[in-house]
Amino acid sequence: MRLQNIDINPITMKLEIDIMEQKGSFAIVVCDGKARLTKLPEHGETKIITHQGKVKRVKYDVGEDF
Repeated sequence: MRLQNIDINPITMKLEIDIMEQKGSFAIVVCDGKARLTKLPEHGETKIITHQGKVKRVKYDVGEDF
């Protein structure tokens, strides 16, 4: 699975991420008190699909240089 759950501190409602630990580009998606991290492909598109103001799905369209 490409989406990784990120723990949110329930007391402060804050999340902490060590960006030096992550390799390459990434995106963080937050919805309804949940946070998830996804790595972005080297070549391609990552689409965040919403429905009625909530994240419904994350779609990947990955390609490769010729």
